[in-house]
Order: sequence, then structure tokens, then C-alpha cells
Amino acid sequence: MKITFVGLNYAPETTGIAVYTTDAAERLAGRGHIVSAIVGYPHYPAWTITPGYTGSTRFEGINGVRVTRKRHPVPRHPALINRAVMEVVFGVRAAFSDWNHPDVVVLVTPALFSSVVARFRARLSGVPVVTWVQDIYSLGVAESGVGGGRAGRIARAVEGRLVRSSDGVIAIHDRFKRYLVDTLGAAASRVSVVRNWTHVRAADGAGRDATRAALGWAPEDVVVLHAGNMGAKQALESVVEASRLAADRGSRVRFVLLGDGNRREELEALDPNDHLQFLRPLPDGAFEAALAAADILLVNERAGLTEMSVPSKLTSYFSTGRPVLAATDATSITGEEIEGTGTGLRVDAQDPEALLAGAERLADSPALAAQFAAAGERFMTEELGADPCVDAIEATLAAHARVSRRYATEPAPRSLQSQK
Repeated sequence: MKITFVGLNYAPETTGIAVYTTDAAERLAGRGHIVSAIVGYPHYPAWTITPGYTGSTRFEGINGVRVTRKRHPVPRHPALINRAVMEVVFGVRAAFSDWNHPDVVVLVTPALFSSVVARFRARLSGVPVVTWVQDIYSLGVAESGVGGGRAGRIARAVEGRLVRSSDGVIAIHDRFKRYLVDTLGAAASRVSVVRNWTHVRAADGAGRDATRAALGWAPEDVVVLHAGNMGAKQALESVVEASRLAADRGSRVRFVLLGDGNRREELEALDPNDHLQFLRPLPDGAFEAALAAADILLVNERAGLTEMSVPSKLTSYFSTGRPVLAATDATSITGEEIEGTGTGLRVDAQDPEALLAGAERLADSPALAAQFAAAGERFMTEELGADPCVDAIEATLAAHARVSRRYATEPAPRSLQSQK
């Protein structure tokens, strides 16, 4: 098949949706398909374009994928309106790009408005569309309260139109599918559930002590590490407050926030103390080593977020042999995931007292922590393998593609082509 992905996020972004779009594209190219990707300039989670990415368009060949990057505005402090502007600008530029005559187009959302523009181009071209839903955009608007009820209704109408008009839809969770079908009106027969997979390699445990020393973690510290975006959805103010409580009480618990995001500077200024550490994003290898060197891995969500997203960090966490502590609502997808798989301990969202108590409970119960860690590794092995997940994506695309044999002998791109 000739497959074209259209989505804002792609490597070298190392967190969030980019990881899965990139990995799926490269794995499909490795299976002999001719894969192109029309993507934005790298900007997440720092919300600023990565240094060195200049010009308005860049062409790259990366691991067998023909990548076209289209520049777009990036809001320093993202909100509903400026994010929508970013998406529309990217969508228009992507719609007028060379799509390489695909047999099927994959639209990656929650870049909702760019996906709608690209869907219009696909309709005019008669190209089948599969929409890959990584987050529920309309629920994100509704649950965050941004823009009020009217904004939520508009987002729901637009998202519903997109999924109903798509030839196929891939959702990353069963609860996503229920919402797409029951609320947005997508045909159940067109919606496939394909979980996101574990994309990191387990670190070598032999270097754990050296990694802790290099990061400034004492042997007696109970390190609770949150890795990933620092934005409004994560509500990390409660982690800062929990660190202050830990400092006041002389607790062994030390909270570490690893990553970047539009709220990082604000968080750093809130309440500096010696039980709270901020780390910049780490390169491959060092990132996995830091996860494995921690004692507890944290998912922290804003209260009221129940349906909109499945934290991508969980797929990384489960590979580490460490227990997960989830500060989230009991009815959330994350809470259901953690408690249903037995991979960690859940405490209420935005409750610093409960967060610190949960960390201390795991620190004082090594048998329980080991039980959660083993369950995570088992779940990763049995449910989150990359090959079966990409098999399912490939099958969905094949079911909707207009495959033409005349492309079968066309060569894949070289590993690196000229840029301009």
C-alpha cells in the first residue's frame, strides 16, 4: 500500500502522540509499504519550535518514511483559540502538499481542525481516510472547561462529523470507542480498537545505582518520578504541594518532574524545596535509565478528567519494573486501567495529602510495590506488544485502501535525503 499520515506531531518529538505516529509509519515502511508523513515542525511539549528547524517547508527521509514538514504558528501559552489557529494553518498547508498519490490516508487527531481540512482534501481526491483517535478532542474541551459550553458543542459537532465521514476509525481504548459510537454517532462497524504499545526498551538494571547518583538521588530517597508533559491537564501543582508536605514532615519521599511543557516555569517558581526536583527531557537511553532508577512512577491528572485521554506514559512505565502511582479520579480511564490491571495504586486527583500518603505506602510495602511492578511487566508483554498492534493497524488500513499494484516496485526513500 501507499500510505500517507497527516498529523502535527512526529519525531524528533519524544513524548505524546508523535511517538506512535512515528513508530507506526516506520514499522509499516519496514513491512514494504510506501509511507509518507505530512507533519508539523517539532514543538511539543516545550511549545516552541525545536532549534535548527528553519524555513517554511522541510523534506526528509527518515527510516524509510518520506517526511514533509510544514511550518505553522506555535502558541507559547496554548489555549483553545490559538491552538485552533495553529491546527487550521497546518491543515491548509498540509492539504496543498504532495501526498504521494496514497491508497489510504491516516489522519491523526487530536489535531482536530487540521484533520478536518485534510479530510476535505481527501474527499476531493477520492482517497479513503482512516482517522486515528489518540485523544477525544471534544471531551478535552468540555472537561477542561475552556471556552464554555458553546466551545464544547462546536468541538463535538466537528469531531462527530470527522469520525462519521471517515472510512475507518482507530481508537486507542474501548471507552473511546463507546464515546465515538454512542455520542458522536460513528458506525460501530467502522471503529477498531488498537491499543498504544510499549515503545521504550527496558533499561539495564545493573546501572541503577550509578544513574541515581548521577541524578543526585541518595540511596535512602524514595523517588517518585513523573515523566512527560507539564501542562494544565497534568495539574502538577498538587505534586509541588505534596513535595512541600514531604519537606515539612522530613519524609524520605522526593518528587521528580522530568520533561517540559508550557507550565514548567510556573511550577518551578511555586514552592522550591529540597524534596522537589525538575529535570529537562533526557535522550533515549538516559530516559529509560531514569525511569528504572526511580522507585515509583507517577501519573498525575487534573480532577474531572475522566474520558478524554489515556496517558501515553503508562506504556513506558509498564516496561520498567516499577510500581505506578496514579493520582486521578476513580471513574477516569486511567483509574480504570490501573486498578483493572493491578499495576499500581490509585489516589484521588489534586489531593496532595493523598498523593504523599500513597507514595509512603508503596515505600513501606515493598511486597505490594513488587506485585504492582510485576503486573505492569506482565501486562506489557501480553497486551502491549508493538507487532500485534501494528498488525491491527495494517489490517484496518488494508480494509479501506484502494491498493494499486503499479506501485509495488516503487523504491522506498533513502535513510536521509536533502533538506530544503
